[in-house]
Amino acid sequence: MSQPTVGFVGGGRIARIILTAWGRAKLPLSDVAVADIDAAVLSRLQTDFPAITVSHDNRQAASQDVVLFGLHPPVFPAVLGEISGSLSKTAVLVSLAPRWTMGRISAALGGFNRLARAIPNAPSVVGQGYNPVSFAGGLPADDRTRVHALFAPLGACPEVAEDTLEAYAILSAMGPTYLWFQLYQLAELGRGFGMTREAALEAVAAMTAGAASTMTEAGLSPEAVMDLIPVKPLAPIEATVRESYASILGALHAKLKG
Repeated sequence: MSQPTVGFVGGGRIARIILTAWGRAKLPLSDVAVADIDAAVLSRLQTDFPAITVSHDNRQAASQDVVLFGLHPPVFPAVLGEISGSLSKTAVLVSLAPRWTMGRISAALGGFNRLARAIPNAPSVVGQGYNPVSFAGGLPADDRTRVHALFAPLGACPEVAEDTLEAYAILSAMGPTYLWFQLYQLAELGRGFGMTREAALEAVAAMTAGAASTMTEAGLSPEAVMDLIPVKPLAPIEATVRESYASILGALHAKLKG
């Protein structure tokens, strides 16, 4: 299968993450077009990825074989209406945002239904992402394979039910933000304890990866996993943290599904 042309409608964080992953994987970027209304965004992308084509015209990006729609949900109606006439009959549009279902997107595109939705996450920038994808029911297998091939350099790309994508947005897409500030704080403490920055970061990264693997590979219950370490210095605040997760993230999920 030949490499498809790709258009990004929106040149923000998600586009940069994906382009960086493709660059690390040595994928050719000469058939990539990026559209954005912000000239500074386009200038930075052009500098960092000289092979791509940039434009202020969303319709140019939408005329490619695979269109990655990376805008925020509030602007969907206007931009989908703008590009609806530019999509080819064989194109696939992949929405990279929560909230807007494929049914709503198809309606805004005048019935165009060659669609997919994906929820990318930031570790894709180093090829270790977790990017669940859902496809419109009638999309042929070859087109699904084409989309999977584009996401493969980013990391895992499991195919999931569309009605779970907002849950993945909370867990895998936003998940690193719940942890990174804590992990960097641990590394900073390590420096204060006499470790070098590099050694502290390596220790924290290895600990994090190992802790995650223990959850999925040890064959133990959550209680047994958490009992592997007898000393729990943060036990006094665990209940508060759990309640914060439940209340804040529960409300956010309800908003995304609303």
